[in-house]
Amino acid sequence: MSYRKAEEILPMELIELIQQYVDGENIYIPRKSGKRQEWGCNTRTKQVLLVRNEQIYADYRRGMKTSQLACKYYLSEKSIQRIVREMNKTA
Repeated sequence: MSYRKAEEILPMELIELIQQYVDGENIYIPRKSGKRQEWGCNTRTKQVLLVRNEQIYADYRRGMKTSQLACKYYLSEKSIQRIVREMNKTA
């Protein structure tokens, strides 16, 4: 997420009104509900995590223990268990 200066996009009257509620603080203005994008749609992160999770599940099916997988993928054992459970549902 990038930041934009309010002075460059908002009228001064609106800035002064906002300053009555938050003065000098960062605020988040959410998108309109019709313009929201699904998480990961602008990057490859979602695809990269899916490939990683598939590799974790394949290693688990080959007999690796959750503690070994946690060390190999730098995740907690709880995270490995959650990934295995979710991947098992889709398999």
